[in-house]
Amino acid sequence: MREAMFYSSLKNNIVQCELCPHFCKLKLGEKGFCMGRKNIDGKLYAINYGESVSISIDPIEKKPLFHFYPGSRIFSIATYGCNLRCPFCQNYTISQFEQETEYISPTELYKIVKNYGLSGISFTYTEPFIWYEFIYDFCKISNGDLKIVLVTNGMINEKPLLEILPFIDAMNIDLKSMNPDYYRKVLKGDLETVKRTIEISQKKALVEVTNLLVTGDNDSDEDIEKLIDYIASVNVNIPLHFSRYFPNYKYTKSETPIERLIFAYNKARKKLNYVYLGNVLIEDAENTYCPECGTLLVERYLYRIRIKNIEEKKCKVCGRKVDIIL
Repeated sequence: MREAMFYSSLKNNIVQCELCPHFCKLKLGEKGFCMGRKNIDGKLYAINYGESVSISIDPIEKKPLFHFYPGSRIFSIATYGCNLRCPFCQNYTISQFEQETEYISPTELYKIVKNYGLSGISFTYTEPFIWYEFIYDFCKISNGDLKIVLVTNGMINEKPLLEILPFIDAMNIDLKSMNPDYYRKVLKGDLETVKRTIEISQKKALVEVTNLLVTGDNDSDEDIEKLIDYIASVNVNIPLHFSRYFPNYKYTKSETPIERLIFAYNKARKKLNYVYLGNVLIEDAENTYCPECGTLLVERYLYRIRIKNIEEKKCKVCGRKVDIIL
């Protein structure tokens, strides 16, 4: 446990968390919406500090990150909790409920990652920004020696985002919809905050965006086109992943129809340079092609990765700079 960053003290021992747009006001003994922060004796504490619920070593493509050291493996770790309430969450057992944890200090974690011979760590599976203090301290200890990856819903206020961004190498940010009412009513989040996180972060780190196409929720032609247009307005080189939804947690809706995924893929390819499909096997839909000449640059099948036609960070055929960190 560690005293939280980004909060203010109010009257009557009430504290207000300022980490995310929920701005939770907590009386003595109350926990925040994310479950990871608590008012103890009139101070806000990160009670999830160092408390891990899942540790693994994953292919980097599982995040998904396709433009960040393709074919490599990355250490992955999570705490419990989240500051969204997605009713279809695939990791709901650890994101929506408190779980038994195993404590690990930032220093211990750094040593473990180094002992595995890995060059990076991903804070993933649940929402990393609610583990802010632990990740911040880990970044300080790592001091640039490890690549830091966040797989996030983007629900963080601007000040804490700007403070941690200099330490972050890559992010996959979920953009679940372009409908603010859907974010607010169904997910209990804020669309404008997520958009701001994407816009700021892509200037400082490698950013890829994932959109889970949920049947009947956000998979209409209009929904898809609005999202594509938004990403294009920010940066046409941001890789966009459309991911197939499957029934989970509170949702029993049928899985995303294949034709919806193909529609989204084809639409996005007209305006964005890098588009992928996830949670589904469709030929060529995970490959990276040169936006200039169409040459195959990275071939992917499941987690089998082959880098092709890249020399000195350029396409061998046309010489265009490759937007991939190798």
